[in-house]
Amino acid sequence: MHSIELGDKLTVSALGYGAMGLAEVYGPARDDESLATLHHAVDAGVTFIDTADLYGAGSNERLIARLLADRRDEVTIATKFGITTVDGDLSTMTTRGDAAYVRQACDASLGRLGTDVIDLYYMHRRQVAVPIEETVGAMAELVRAGKVRHLGLSEVTAAELRLACAVHPIAAVQSEWSLWSRDVERAVVPAAAELGVGFVPYSPLGRGFLTGTLDRAAIAADWRAGLTRFTGEAFDRNQAVVEGVRGVAAEIGATPAQVALAWLRARGEELGLPVVPIPGTRRAARVDENVASLGVSLDAGQRKLLDDLAGVVIGPRSDHGDPNWVSDTRE
Repeated sequence: MHSIELGDKLTVSALGYGAMGLAEVYGPARDDESLATLHHAVDAGVTFIDTADLYGAGSNERLIARLLADRRDEVTIATKFGITTVDGDLSTMTTRGDAAYVRQACDASLGRLGTDVIDLYYMHRRQVAVPIEETVGAMAELVRAGKVRHLGLSEVTAAELRLACAVHPIAAVQSEWSLWSRDVERAVVPAAAELGVGFVPYSPLGRGFLTGTLDRAAIAADWRAGLTRFTGEAFDRNQAVVEGVRGVAAEIGATPAQVALAWLRARGEELGLPVVPIPGTRRAARVDENVASLGVSLDAGQRKLLDDLAGVVIGPRSDHGDPNWVSDTRE
C-alpha cells in the first residue's frame, strides 16, 4: 500500500483503521478475534491505527498494546484525550482540556499502550471554556518532552484550527466526513487545505449505513438504534442514499463501501488536501474490502451523482445533547 503525507511531515498508510468498534460500542467483541483482525490489517498494509482513551474506558488502548508489543515499528499509532466519563458511563461524557489534564491523560495512554511515544495525539473534543491555545500549548510540551511526535485535533472549527496552528504545527484534523456528512466542507476542510493540515475522516461509511448491509435488526442492540438517521421514517428515507451508492457500485463492479471510500479520496483531491479515512471493522474480510477501495476510480458523472446524495439525507449527523460536541454547531 502506498503512503500519504498528512501535515507536519507525518506519513501514514493511505488507509487507516478505526479501532473504536473493538471496544463493544457495536455490541460484544472478543479480544482474540479483535487482535487477529488488527494483525490482519497491518499485514494488509493498514498500519495507521486509531484509538482513544475513551474507547472501552481504556480497554481499547490495552488491546492495541498487545499488537504493539510485537509490531511497534510497523504501526503509526494515534490516540486521543479530552472526553471524560463517570466510571466509563458514556451517558456522562463531558470534555476537559486544561493543561494539567492533558499531561495526565498522555501519561495514562502511554502506560496503557505500553509504548514510550505516541505518533499522533489528538484533542478528542474541545472544552470550549478553556482557550484552545492552552490545550494545544500543553500538547506541544508533550512533543518537546519526546512523549508525542505529532499533534491532531478532532471536531474543531476553522477558526480554532487557525489558533491552534499558531501555537504548534497540526498534522491532522479528525472529524466525521462522508457522503452523508459533509458540513466540514464549508469551512474547516478549506482551512486545513490552506494551512497544510491533513484530514482523517471518521465514520467514512456512515457508521455502517453506507455499506448497504444494515437493517433495523442489525443495529437494535447497539447505540446506533438511538440515532435519528437510523430510526423511524428517517431510516427508511435514508435508504435512498444507499440505493444511490449501490447504483454506482454496480456500474463499476465495486461494493458500496468501496464507492464511499473512493468518493472521499476523490473529494479530498478536488479540495486540495490529503485525506486518510479510518473505517473500522471486526472482520478481516472487510479490511480487505476497504483496502481494495484504493483501486476504485469514479468518473465525473458518478461523482456528481454521489455528491447530490447529501441533499436527501434525513437527520443530523450528531444527536449529542451538547451543542459544542461537533464543529458543525460552532462554525
